[in-house]
Amino acid sequence: MPRISVVDRRAELISAALRVVAAEGVAAATTRAIVAEAGMSLASFHYAFASRDELLAELVAHVVEHERVVLDVGELLTDEEATQEHSPTLEAVVRAGLQRYVDLLRADPAREAAMQELSAYAMRTPGLEHLALEQYRRYEELAREALALAARVSGSTWTQPVDEIARTVIAFTDGLTLGWLVRRDDAEARRLVGTVAHLVATLAEPGPR
Repeated sequence: MPRISVVDRRAELISAALRVVAAEGVAAATTRAIVAEAGMSLASFHYAFASRDELLAELVAHVVEHERVVLDVGELLTDEEATQEHSPTLEAVVRAGLQRYVDLLRADPAREAAMQELSAYAMRTPGLEHLALEQYRRYEELAREALALAARVSGSTWTQPVDEIARTVIAFTDGLTLGWLVRRDDAEARRLVGTVAHLVATLAEPGPR
């Protein structure tokens, strides 16, 4: 059997941990359960990670990094918007980014369910609070980057602190995620995305048209 590199071993264990958390919850994601899901030995786990906490922290980083796909404005805009003479409106860019998030949620609901489970578990487990804080720190960083890019692409200027707007967007996506996971209502999600994109756009001065 070919030897697996540490990088590949870590990636496989992170994927296995995500599947276990999504299916059974964080409490069930023991090192033994994770290696069993990955088809590895317990020794392989400790060769790749110092502890379960380190793996969970890497799981958070992995999922948030995956969601950076929403920053690809070239893919977010329609062909018409991307080729038009004037810059797209801020509302259009924000709506496209939020809709991309909804598309990611629909494509892999287990991923987002696992992240919600992880944050709730970390908040109620002494010693793991830092995982929830790190998760939301990364969410806020991602939201700030997306908002800065949206303003630049549309030629707009935010009139409120970007940190506050980022937290507002995160509060919306949290609620949207939970609501969609419960109801699986795509039409409702699209309506909410349009409403929030419009409201967020009111927090900026549009650029010259």
